[in-house]
Amino acid sequence: MHAIVIGAGIIGLSTAWNLHRRGVGVTIVDPAPATGASHAAAGMLAPAAEVVWGQSPLYPLMRSSADLYPDFAADLAAESGHDLGYSGTETFVCAGDRADLASLRELTELQRSAGFDVSLIPGSRARELEPSLAPGVCGAVTIPGDHSIDPRRVTGALLAILGDAVVRARVSGLLSEAGRTVGVELEDGTRLKTDQVVVAAGGSCNDIAGMPTLPLRQVWGEVIRLRAPKSLAPLLTRTIRGLINGRPVYVVPRPDGELVLGATSREDGRSGTNAGGVHQLLRDAERLVPAILEAEITDITTRARPGSPDDVPIIGRIDPGCVVSTGFFRHGILLAPLGAGITADLVCRSHTRWAPSGTLAAAPARFDQSPHAHHLQPTTTDPNQQPAGSHP
Repeated sequence: MHAIVIGAGIIGLSTAWNLHRRGVGVTIVDPAPATGASHAAAGMLAPAAEVVWGQSPLYPLMRSSADLYPDFAADLAAESGHDLGYSGTETFVCAGDRADLASLRELTELQRSAGFDVSLIPGSRARELEPSLAPGVCGAVTIPGDHSIDPRRVTGALLAILGDAVVRARVSGLLSEAGRTVGVELEDGTRLKTDQVVVAAGGSCNDIAGMPTLPLRQVWGEVIRLRAPKSLAPLLTRTIRGLINGRPVYVVPRPDGELVLGATSREDGRSGTNAGGVHQLLRDAERLVPAILEAEITDITTRARPGSPDDVPIIGRIDPGCVVSTGFFRHGILLAPLGAGITADLVCRSHTRWAPSGTLAAAPARFDQSPHAHHLQPTTTDPNQQPAGSHP
């Protein structure tokens, strides 16, 4: 079998690697591999901290993918020989004032009800453990199971393994015969035939001719990378997330001393860096970690994350020759192992253990009842057929 994967962000590359490990030949098509949302992402592996009201279908997906991450990261590091910048230290979610602390208390109860291990500690205890926290931090939630990884290193490792399979070009459309996708056409007119196509082009999926229109939205955000002076290093040892007057903010320390600051979110269609967003991030981060203003800014990145109406990914079969995997919003790094496994299962028509009720919560048919959108089937087309390769 051979598959073409459209898109070389973390979802497309992880899916291609999963297929490659199952013995499927892969070609990855992207004009600028690993330069989209994955390039900007902070890399928080935070299934508990990402629990919010009204998104219960996401909880089991985040938990399952977090459980897969240790093996995913270990196997990728071993095969590529790359350090992925993985950190297993816990996460603190801090309250900027008493009102924010009340919100954190309510959120903690929701996280506990979802089965996550979280504890609320006073601000004084949080400062004992992280001396750089501001005196105004009045409480913090500790989450031992929320970790982090460097997405740029992850995509770099995947490209080191799959680089020979990458075609640096833009797909203009899908090739179809008798209602089945049989390949792709590039902008220069080149046609590539294949057995299966995986559309993992993020927010650009709807730009591909022949794709059914998906309910995707582009959510833009600024991410600032900094480095603290040696006199202050390490400024932080844990990922620090926080609420400042109800606004989320995070600072992720890398093992090499880099700090990643982010949490802005806007849907104004403007691809440039927003001055107000940068100002907000620095102002809110100062409220949590005052010394961050002593750090040197090394990079400011603005990218769009592909979101769905319910913030759950869109993963499913479009036709007998095409599978789509997109809409991961801010969860793309965390959900990469799970998304890759589900998508590869669909490509190989394998049993998938992530659809216990017969259809998957991520199926595109939840939005569109047109003939193009098919529910995911948890079994193979032939009940006697064995799964085509191991799960991730």
